Amino acid sequence: MVFLHVVLGLAAHEACAHPGGHGAFGLPFHHRAQPAPVFKPAAPVIPIQLVSAPPPGQGLANVAIDDAFETFQKLGGLQTRRDGRYFCVAGSGLPDHPLMVGIRAWQQQVPIPQPYHGDNAWRIPLEPVPAAKPLSAKNRFLRGAIALAVNGIPIFNPLNNRGEDAFAIGELDDFGGHCGRADDYHYHIAPVHLEEQLGKGMPIAFALDGYPVYGYTEPDGQAVTGLDALNGHEDAAGNYHYHATKNYPYLNGGFHGEVTERDGQVDPQPEARPLREAKAPLRGATIVGFETTGEKSWTLTYEIGGRKGTVAYSFAADGSATFRSTDPAGKTTEETARPRGRRPGGGREKGNGREPPSPPPSRRGGQPDAPRGAIRNAPRPVIEVTSAAIGEDGRLPVEFTCDGDGVSPPVAWEAGPLGTKEYALVLWHEAPDRLKSYWVIHGIPADVTELKQGSVRVGTIGLNDKGRAEYDPMCSRGPGVKSYHITVYALSEVAKLPPRGANREQLLAAIAGTTLAEGTLSFDYERGGKK
Repeated sequence: MVFLHVVLGLAAHEACAHPGGHGAFGLPFHHRAQPAPVFKPAAPVIPIQLVSAPPPGQGLANVAIDDAFETFQKLGGLQTRRDGRYFCVAGSGLPDHPLMVGIRAWQQQVPIPQPYHGDNAWRIPLEPVPAAKPLSAKNRFLRGAIALAVNGIPIFNPLNNRGEDAFAIGELDDFGGHCGRADDYHYHIAPVHLEEQLGKGMPIAFALDGYPVYGYTEPDGQAVTGLDALNGHEDAAGNYHYHATKNYPYLNGGFHGEVTERDGQVDPQPEARPLREAKAPLRGATIVGFETTGEKSWTLTYEIGGRKGTVAYSFAADGSATFRSTDPAGKTTEETARPRGRRPGGGREKGNGREPPSPPPSRRGGQPDAPRGAIRNAPRPVIEVTSAAIGEDGRLPVEFTCDGDGVSPPVAWEAGPLGTKEYALVLWHEAPDRLKSYWVIHGIPADVTELKQGSVRVGTIGLNDKGRAEYDPMCSRGPGVKSYHITVYALSEVAKLPPRGANREQLLAAIAGTTLAEGTLSFDYERGGKK
């Protein structure tokens, strides 16, 4: 069982703050390793008091928000309080059910405790106000949470930050969740499995506009009818509420109530706090196990082609964590990460957004781990990047490497947003010791959306890691499959760079405030691979 460390108190300006504050690692965290049926929670280890739903005809407003969270508060996982206009919920962001198992599109993130407490606690309006113009969450609010489950786990937009249905493409575990770029666990669909602990008829979540989210039926067990475009409607007493559905949008499809949108997410909401750099997708991996191995340690097991790999990680008393990864070939790497203060995480880089954002599960289009030193501002629209040279196996043919002709591969991308003045491109790889860049191009005209094989006449060719203004064909010295990435940036201004070309660091610094959209194509290369 996961015990959530929580601290909550009162602060000025209606913030859910605690004067003293505590870290996220003050209590032991435990987790039961066991198979989990889809969307069904593990049995609780202590008795649960079910809270009764309101009698028929009395309306949903009779279910106080305090009662909805009471079950998980009694489990020791949450602390709650009313604070001015808000109902404040504090916890560690780790649920009391098996995690991660069943994910088929994994970006190598693992669940760690998050400090959702003090002034970083969740806040739900106590008195929701109907909006003059309700807002849809389709292709909007793609960062951060749109609701909070009554077990304290945030629920993100069902669409990931590339606008794809996260559930449909295999990014979610058996309970509808996964980890974002800050190793923050969150759901992307309605957690209807909580009804087994709550009893049917209770809200399973609250949207961040303050309205409750119920399961597949009405509180009295009747079938749900007449849902609006946001998956909500009013009960007989005129109380608005949302419902879970088995198809998109799965929960609230937006906000019937007033919310503030800032940087692509609902504001205010907590920030996830990462310990390490976000990872890139691991092609072909399926997560098959997650277990507790000690007081503050866990092991995640994944499988690629029938061979297993693991990520074992543990926390020390100072809040640092050691991650020991063993790939299916038996190679082991170790990384120690220490708290770095506030830095947004989640489905995207900033906010609890997601993520995130989550890097793409496939090799086409999305946005995997950005290079160190890359732009880490608000999330941007994602442009699809493709290459006719890369097949369905995601492998780069040998002709584009040092073992072949060593020419640059063909690359194409969709047109950037309105206002795009030019494009830039970087081919990069994250080695164990540093990030390497093999191909840098800037000044690509706005009306160009592809580079032919062996292209040398489009844009300005920048400097690779060897200080040469040319494409550097990959020539891996180590054994095994390596992952590489081509990122294309759509820019709102012509970048001010040296006329003879800039290196990756200079390029990223120059476009930090002018990037309108970006997209990344990921692919694999193994030395000695087939043509």
